[in-house]
Amino acid sequence: MDKKLTQKQLNKLTTKKGLLALLSKDPLSTEKSLRYVDYQKKLKKLQVELIRLQTWVINNNERIIIVFQGRDAAGKGGAIRRLTERINPRHMRIVALPKPTEDEKTQWYFQRYVEQLPKAGEIVFFDRSWYNRAVVEPVNGFCTAEEYEIFMNQVNDFEKMILESGIHLVKIYMSISKKEQAKRFADIKSNPLKQWKMTKLDEKAQLLWDQYTVYKKAMFQRTNTAISPWKVIRANRKTEARINVINHVLNSIPYDKDLEI
Repeated sequence: MDKKLTQKQLNKLTTKKGLLALLSKDPLSTEKSLRYVDYQKKLKKLQVELIRLQTWVINNNERIIIVFQGRDAAGKGGAIRRLTERINPRHMRIVALPKPTEDEKTQWYFQRYVEQLPKAGEIVFFDRSWYNRAVVEPVNGFCTAEEYEIFMNQVNDFEKMILESGIHLVKIYMSISKKEQAKRFADIKSNPLKQWKMTKLDEKAQLLWDQYTVYKKAMFQRTNTAISPWKVIRANRKTEARINVINHVLNSIPYDKDLEI
């Protein structure tokens, strides 16, 4: 067991959530369990605010795009789940596009993303986005050097058009260490309920770590603009990252914080 607990900490651990957290930790850790109870409390409070944000979006016909990028196993999907699990599913979408079809390969690169932009009263979450061409595609040889440069020369203007049309755009990059990525890959491979998450790209991610870093830095340098900045979320600790993601989303949108729900 950990160091001696205060009465306040004991009270937390003897709640239903506290006991569940305590029993789920292996090895037994009161410190991790207390941290998880605090996380659940913060999460619930923030999810109430997300409902308020969505209500404002619906009432005012607002449109929001939230883009998630990051290395494989960085926690993008987990963060999106916490953002969306309590809000109205009829007024939001999660977009995770597969590789382009043969027809889509002949189109303007941004075309299939334009088709996914939000309608009035809707929030769209991109689990990876057009920024695949900034990092994933050049690292893995899925685009030519010319296609990469065309994208990098167009993306800021593309986002400027999105913003000038009245759509709110939030860009989040989930950042993890090489050691943490390796640890998460090992967990995925050993867990039958998670093995489906491991892709051929994931298998090469550790070997290509430095190449990903080069293109990631170039992406930030060229696309972190005043009107459309990136927010880097340190994601080695999943629960802390999820709280920081939600806080950033709420702080990025000028919604009515006094709105009754």
